[in-house]
Amino acid sequence: MTFRTVGTVLTIACMALLVPAVSGAGPSLPPEPDENTRIEELFDNDARLYLLLYSLTGDGRVDYVTGRRVHEQARSEFGNPIYYAARYPQFYWWNHTLWIDSEQDGLSGNEVVYQENVEFDRSRYKPCQFNGQPC
Repeated sequence: MTFRTVGTVLTIACMALLVPAVSGAGPSLPPEPDENTRIEELFDNDARLYLLLYSLTGDGRVDYVTGRRVHEQARSEFGNPIYYAARYPQFYWWNHTLWIDSEQDGLSGNEVVYQENVEFDRSRYKPCQFNGQPC
């Protein structure tokens, strides 16, 4: 076998090993959206998560959510809540998929899919009716 033939065989073998890994990978998360697309902030008292809701399309519909662990919460002198949360999110919801970043190190590629085909249920945090008025 010539040197060129061996090189070609090794190149094809390496490419064959890489192709399944690339084709099997799902869509990666987009970067955390800009504050201008944020439409709401919620606090999940049960899970101790500070949720930021975004509308990437700008139509007011929630299509990206991040959830940060809350380490401590307090009230300002005016009674407003103050949350001391983790720098980076632990949960991301985008494209009907819930992702978890157990390292909480930002979007670094180590995020894993926690659940697919899931809708973000905003009504869990805000009732549909308040004093008979729709929200």
